[in-house]
Amino acid sequence: MGGPATWQQEQISLAYLLAVSTQANATIASWNVDKDGVDATLKRDHRLVELQMKCTFDPRLLADGSTRTFPLDIETYDKLRGPYRTAPGYLGLVVVPRDVSTWLTHSPESVLIRCAGFYAQLQDQPEARGSATKTIHLPETQRLDVAGLDVMFEFAHQRLFGSDDALGEAIA
Repeated sequence: MGGPATWQQEQISLAYLLAVSTQANATIASWNVDKDGVDATLKRDHRLVELQMKCTFDPRLLADGSTRTFPLDIETYDKLRGPYRTAPGYLGLVVVPRDVSTWLTHSPESVLIRCAGFYAQLQDQPEARGSATKTIHLPETQRLDVAGLDVMFEFAHQRLFGSDDALGEAIA
C-alpha cells in the first residue's frame, strides 16, 4: 500500500488514544477545530488532561537508543505549556510502521494495532527560544498506555489540589 498520508497518521493516532483511554476508564472528547493546540481532552473521575497527538513512522532516537524526539511547532508548544491552562497539556506521539497495510492485523478473534505511543508533559515547561520548532523528548518510560494515563491524571489532580496529604490537612 505504501507510505501513510498525513490524514491517515492523524486518524491512527486518535484511534490509538481512544483505545488506550477506553482501557484506562477515561472518556475522550475530540475537537473539530485544533485552534488551542489540543486534539483531545480526556476525563476520568472529574480530572481532565489534554493532548496534541502526532504520528510518525520515522522517529529520531537520541544516543541512549530509547528516547524519541519530535520537532513540535513553537505555537503549539506554547499553547500546551501555558501556566493558566485548566487541564495540563501533553504531546502524544504514536509510532507506526511506514507501510499502512501493516498497521492492523485482522483475525477471527481480534484486530491488533501495530503501533506504540509515548507522551511528554509540556505543562509548565520553559519558554522555547530562537526556533520555529521545539524538540520534545519522549523517553521509552513515558508510554502512552494505561499506566501513562494514570500518571497524567495524577498530575492533573496534584496540580489543582496539591498532594493528598495537603488535601487531608485542609479538610481536617
